[in-house]
Amino acid sequence: MNFLNEIAIRFPEAISFAPGRPNEQFYEAEKLTVYLDAYCRYLREERGLTEAQVKTQLFQYGRTNGHIHDLIARMLEKDEGIRAAKESIVVTVGCQEGMFISLRALFSAPTDVLLVAMPCYIGITGAAKLLGIEIVPVTEREDGLDLQELEDTLSRLKAEGKQPRALYLVADFANPSGKSLPVPARKRLLEISRGAGMLIIEDNPYGFFFREGPRKPTLKSMDEHQQVIYLGSFSKSAFPGVRVGYAVADQRVLGATGKQHLLADEFSKIKSMLTVNTPAISQAIIGGMLVMNEGGLLDANREAIRFYKENMDATLGALERHFPRSEAWARGVTWNVPEGGFFLVMKLPIEADEALLEQSAKHHQVIWTPMRYFYLGSGGETELRLSCSYLTPAEIEEGISRLARLIRSAMEQQPARALSVG
Repeated sequence: MNFLNEIAIRFPEAISFAPGRPNEQFYEAEKLTVYLDAYCRYLREERGLTEAQVKTQLFQYGRTNGHIHDLIARMLEKDEGIRAAKESIVVTVGCQEGMFISLRALFSAPTDVLLVAMPCYIGITGAAKLLGIEIVPVTEREDGLDLQELEDTLSRLKAEGKQPRALYLVADFANPSGKSLPVPARKRLLEISRGAGMLIIEDNPYGFFFREGPRKPTLKSMDEHQQVIYLGSFSKSAFPGVRVGYAVADQRVLGATGKQHLLADEFSKIKSMLTVNTPAISQAIIGGMLVMNEGGLLDANREAIRFYKENMDATLGALERHFPRSEAWARGVTWNVPEGGFFLVMKLPIEADEALLEQSAKHHQVIWTPMRYFYLGSGGETELRLSCSYLTPAEIEEGISRLARLIRSAMEQQPARALSVG
C-alpha cells in the first residue's frame, strides 16, 4: 500500500482506479452544523435531556459502547430488516476497530483459527496478524464463497485439532472482488456455520450500492441463532471523515462468574482499553443524520446509489469498447460483472505486478491496484482491481482507454505469453 501511495504522489495527474473512497460531490461542510443541531434537538425533545446534560453528552468522554446505539438499532431495522437490541450494539471508531475488537474477543487459544474469503480485505488479515491469529483462506468463486471448500476445510481443521472460531466475509459487493453471495448460498452458509459451532463476522460497507435489485437480505437479517456478528460503517453511507462504525454482538457468553451476558459487553471491555470511546461529536453528526432522515439512511443515499450504479455501468461499458473480442490481443482479458459496489477485477494474460503498475502510471497515466496485495502467499498475480467510485464517467472512459493501451503494449512486449493465452 505504501507503493500505491508513492505512485499516486509521483504521478498526481494520472487517472486513478485505486482508491475505494466515496465520491465527495455528496458532501457539504455546511451540513455539519445542521446535523449537530438536529441531534441536540433530539436529545432535548425526544430524550428529555437538560441543556447541561446535552453539553455533557457532546463534550465529555461518554459511554464506552456509544450513545447513538438506539438510533443505530432503529436504522438497522428500517434499512436492513435486522432486529437488534440497542444493548447489543457497540459504536466503534470506524469498522476497523470493530474488526479488531471482534478478533480480540473471540480468539484466545493457539488452536483458534480465523477463516476468510480469499481474496480478502487487508484490514481483517492485518488485524489478525497483529493479534497472532492463524488465518485460513477459503476460495471465492464467481458466485461467492466456495461452500464445498469451506466444508472440506472445516473437516480438515477439526482433524488437525484446530478450532475454527469465525469466518469473515463481505457478502455484498466484496472488497476487492466486487462479488456477492447468492441467497441460497447464504442460507447454506448459516447451516454450515451452525453445524461447525463457528461464528460469522459479516462486514457490510457497500450493501446500499446495488446495481441490480432487489437487494439481497444480509446474513444478519437471516440469523435465527445469533451466529452472525454484524459490522457496519457510516464511511460510505455518510462520509469517512466522521470515523463511526458499529458492531452488533448479540451472542450470549459465559463470564468469569459463570453468568451469561452479551458478547457486546466483552467488546465494551476491550474497547475501553483500546480507544476509551468513540468521539461524541462524530456520533452526534451521525445521530443528526439519522434523525433528519426518519431513522434510516437508505433513502438518503438514493442519489449516491444512482451515481455508483452509473459509474459501474460506465466502467463495464468502457471495458467492452476498449477490449473488443474481435481483437486477438484482447481475448485473453476478462473481468467480472458485479451486482453493485465500487470494485471489479480484471484478469490478464500477463502479470499485473508493481513493474507493470509503474509502467502504467509513468507512460500511460493510469493507476490501479494489483490483486496480489489481497491474497495470502500466492494468488492474484495476473489480476488487477479497478475502483470506479471516485471518478467521473468521462474519467472512467479515458482511464480504461489508457489501460487498454498499456495492456496491449505490454502484451506486444511479451508475444509468446500473449499468444499462448489467445
